Amino acid sequence: MNVIELARQVIDIEISGLVHMSSRMDENFSTAIEKILSTSGRTIICGMGKSGIIGKKIAASLASTGTPSFFMHPGEAFHGDLGMVRPEDVFIAISNSGETDEVLKLFPFLRDNGNYIIAMTGNVRSTLAQNSHCHLDVTVPKEACPFQLAPTASTTATLAMGDALTVALMEVRGFQPENFARFHPGGSLGRKLLSKVKDVMVTEDLPIIASDQPMLNVIDSISSGKLGLVLVSYNGQVNSIITDGDLRRAMECYGKEVFELRASDVATSEPVSVHPNTSCESAFNIMNENSITSLIVIDGREVVGIMKA
Repeated sequence: MNVIELARQVIDIEISGLVHMSSRMDENFSTAIEKILSTSGRTIICGMGKSGIIGKKIAASLASTGTPSFFMHPGEAFHGDLGMVRPEDVFIAISNSGETDEVLKLFPFLRDNGNYIIAMTGNVRSTLAQNSHCHLDVTVPKEACPFQLAPTASTTATLAMGDALTVALMEVRGFQPENFARFHPGGSLGRKLLSKVKDVMVTEDLPIIASDQPMLNVIDSISSGKLGLVLVSYNGQVNSIITDGDLRRAMECYGKEVFELRASDVATSEPVSVHPNTSCESAFNIMNENSITSLIVIDGREVVGIMKA
């Protein structure tokens, strides 16, 4: 078989598995959501092997979207980590077969501790499913593995169920981009929503030239400044700007005669500016609205920096 055809076959099998799982969704999902929302504790995800790997992703997704959560390895749990489990915690146990011994060994403690247990399995008659308070069915008709050995469609279904839990909880909680940014300060969204212009603006060695400087000096300043622009000062006061776009348009308009011009002839007076305490989100919106890629940052009447898109 052609490898591309094989790849498509694998994907088709996994899509069929997801469709099958979706058709079997029932009130247990709503129950799981209600229980997670109502608890004052954390949501602990537990699974062995490939299920554990999927569980780590689910726990990470929940934690980053407003549901306090962490992953617990069943082996480590059995050797002391159960001390981290509080009675108010919701425990989600993942096992495709529903018979994973390392996970089942934790049940006596969990029952005695008073934890609410949600099982996520591909076998509704399994020991795990039958001994949990709530069962999320991730059954798929078959694996994509030709020998029906390697978890493929089943892990995809489990991951999708975890995503469904995550998104449903986000929606019910009214989780907003601002909330997401708080948990992702290092990501682009976090920088955009939480950072101020003063946190990202360029302040050192700003390119500035006098308004009477010839165009050759303008070009040299734009090139050496590496910001795609130069600030223009009149009597020591910066209040204009020349961007590389302004320079191109001047060349198109004047041709060779452009080199007879001065900085003041092509500068844009009173350019769009922002205050250092403006949020980066607002600054980016201003740039988009004005179809520009740079903003002058002004504190009082003094230029203190340049913000780039």
